[in-house]
Amino acid sequence: MYAQEVRRPVVAGRFYPSDPEALLQDLEKYTGPRTRAAEESFAAAIGCIVPHAGYMYSGHVAGAVYRRLPARPSYVILAPNHFGRGAPLALMPRGAWLTPLGAVPIDSPMAQVLGQSCHLLTEDAQAHQEEHSLEVQLPFLQYLVKEFSFVPVSIGLGGYAALESLGRGVAQTVNGASKPVLIVASSDMNHYEPDDVTRVKDRKAVDQILALDPQGLYDVIRREDISMCGYGPVVAMLVAAKELGAQRAELVKYATSADVSGDRSAVVGYAGIVIS
Repeated sequence: MYAQEVRRPVVAGRFYPSDPEALLQDLEKYTGPRTRAAEESFAAAIGCIVPHAGYMYSGHVAGAVYRRLPARPSYVILAPNHFGRGAPLALMPRGAWLTPLGAVPIDSPMAQVLGQSCHLLTEDAQAHQEEHSLEVQLPFLQYLVKEFSFVPVSIGLGGYAALESLGRGVAQTVNGASKPVLIVASSDMNHYEPDDVTRVKDRKAVDQILALDPQGLYDVIRREDISMCGYGPVVAMLVAAKELGAQRAELVKYATSADVSGDRSAVVGYAGIVIS
């Protein structure tokens, strides 16, 4: 049983505005139509990678991805567990998540199917309670899609076999769904190294993603010591996307925190990528 069926926001007022009007203004800015007429949209999108830092740092990267995506009635959102709280692969199968823009329902039937499709998943709402990496995605979808449901998955382990199993379970779930579903992988890129070092490391990781190579991504992160916090969600999403017939990946936008702060001594990288 869960301590609470409704998960309340924990980083509103820190990572993004807690005031609904201020939040809507931010979302309009980050998803705005500055170059939308000339932008490619991804009607056949299967999955995407979006960052999860404070909106002032990475909102422009996330927005560049979300504004190009087709609206879907349901999403599977894979996010890293930064705090190690709860089960290592944690599924919250029912209830809703609140943001300043209202409640977003969990797609309980699809969550149940996913839990049956990947035996490594544990029903555990507590793993999600303090984690920001999924929460910050919901306002973008609320702003652009309006009505949707989602399946939240928290990933706190790193073995390739487990991530591959999860990805196959996600693919099986999405393939069997009676409606279109998009898979979101939440991840920042390399952390707290100089800007030039981070850009080189991130390019190596991005190259593997663009090659649709989950094993290659997993290997290069370890070989090159790339501190990509959400590599687990990205590996699982890539496995799922390939099972679902993905043919290409496109880097929509890349930035580092230095692009906002001006401090290039220790930065975080952000990549926005669409898989279709």
